[in-house]
Amino acid sequence: MTGARLGLALSVAALAFPSAGFAQTATPVSAIGDDDGLKVGATLRVRYETIDGQVRPGFNASDDLLSTRTTLAATYDAKPIRFGVELFDSRAYLADAKSPVSANEVNTFELVQAYVAGDIDNALGAGTILTLQGGRFLLNLGSRRLVAADDYRNTTNSFTGARADIKARSLSATLIYVLPQVRLPDALPRVLDNAVAPDKESFDQVLWGGVLSGAKAVGTATAEVSFFHLGERDAPGRPTRNRSLNTITARLVRDPQPGALDYEVEGMYQFGHVRDGLAPTASLLEASATFVHAELGYGLPGSWKPHVSLEFDRASGDGPRGAYGRFDTLFGMRRADLAPAGIYNAVGRANIVTPGIRLEAAPGKRIDGMLTYRLMWLADRTDAFSTTGVRDPTGRSGSFAGQQVDARLRYWIAPGKLRFEIDGVWLAKGAFLRNAPNARRTGDTRYLSVNLSAML
Repeated sequence: MTGARLGLALSVAALAFPSAGFAQTATPVSAIGDDDGLKVGATLRVRYETIDGQVRPGFNASDDLLSTRTTLAATYDAKPIRFGVELFDSRAYLADAKSPVSANEVNTFELVQAYVAGDIDNALGAGTILTLQGGRFLLNLGSRRLVAADDYRNTTNSFTGARADIKARSLSATLIYVLPQVRLPDALPRVLDNAVAPDKESFDQVLWGGVLSGAKAVGTATAEVSFFHLGERDAPGRPTRNRSLNTITARLVRDPQPGALDYEVEGMYQFGHVRDGLAPTASLLEASATFVHAELGYGLPGSWKPHVSLEFDRASGDGPRGAYGRFDTLFGMRRADLAPAGIYNAVGRANIVTPGIRLEAAPGKRIDGMLTYRLMWLADRTDAFSTTGVRDPTGRSGSFAGQQVDARLRYWIAPGKLRFEIDGVWLAKGAFLRNAPNARRTGDTRYLSVNLSAML
C-alpha cells in the first residue's frame, strides 16, 4: 500500500467526519410521533478502498474506489397490518474500464423494499403466531450463507414475492416464494456513469424454500434445517446457465457466552443441473456440490470481552468428471465468514478449503475489533480458486493458494449516530496464485478500506 494511497484514505475519512450523522429494513428507523405508528430513518456510508497486487485477472493491478451508499426507510404500523418502504442509492467514483466494479457497487435510486405485512395470533393453534409479508423486501435467513441482505457490499439483495413466518414455542419456520431482483444497470459504461435504471424481477429466476429451527434442541444449542430451490432460464438479452439447484442444509449452533465454549457446524448438499456455458446449445450437466462450515470458540474472561475461535470452511470445486461440482452460494454473504467484498472480492464460498483462527474483542462500548488468519487451498486443483478467476485446467500449479490476514476495527464517534470503520487484508499468494497460467505477477495483495457511516 503506497503512502499516497493511505494518505488519501485518511483524508477521505477526515473530510467526511463533519458532514455525516449512521445508524426487516437495512436502515434503522425510529418513531417521529407519539403512538402514531410511523417511523423513519436514513443512513449515509462513505467508503474509500484501495488495492495493490490485484489477484483477479483482467483488472488494474492497483486501484482505488470511492463509494457512497445512502438509504431512506419508513415503516407504518397500523396494527395488525404494517407497511414498509426503503430506498437505496449506491454510487461509485474513481473507477475506470479496468476497475472491478459492477452492479455490486452501483445501484442508483432503487426502491429495494415496498411491502405489507401482518400478524395473526393463534392461527395454527394456541400460542402460535403467523406473520405474512408480501411485496418487495430484503431477506436474512438462517446462517445467511445462502440468502442474505449483504451489508459490507455497497448494494443489497432484494426480492419480490411472499414470505410466511410461523412461531410456536421453541420452534420457528420461515417459508418464501420470491423473484430475485436483477440489479440494473449492469453494463459497465452505465455502471461507471452511475446511471439510473429500475431493477427488474421476472419468473425467469425464482427462489423458493424455507428454514425450520428449534431452540435448545441439543442442550442450549439451536438446530436448523433448510431447503432452497433456485430455478432460472434465459431471458431476452440475458443468457444464463439455466441453473436448477436444490440446496439442503443442516446446522447446529451454540451462541457465544463469557467463560464458555460455543460452536457452529453447518453442512450443505446441492444438487440439480446447470448448463455448461451460456450458449443455448451448451450441454446440461448434473450438479452435485457440498459445503461445510465448522467453528469452535471460547469467550475468554476480561473487560475486553475477548473471544477466540478456530474455523474451517470447505466448498467444493468443479473437476473434470462430466458433472458440475462447484458450490453455488446463491445470495449469501461473505464478509462474516471469509473476507471483504468490494474491489477485493477474492475469497468466497466456492472451490476452497480454509482453516483459520479468529480473535475478536470489544475494549469498550464504542470500539470493537477482529483479526483472522487463514490458510487456503483449492478443493479441486483444476477449477478456478474461489472467486478469483485464477485457474489451471491441467492441475499442475498445485492447490496451495496462500495465506490471508484480515483485520477490522470499528469505533462509534457518536454512539448510535456516527461510526468509523477500517478494514485491511493481506493475501500472501501461494504457489497456485503465483504459477497458474493466468495468475497475476503482481506480488502479494494488499487491500484497505476506510468507512464512515452515519445514522439519522
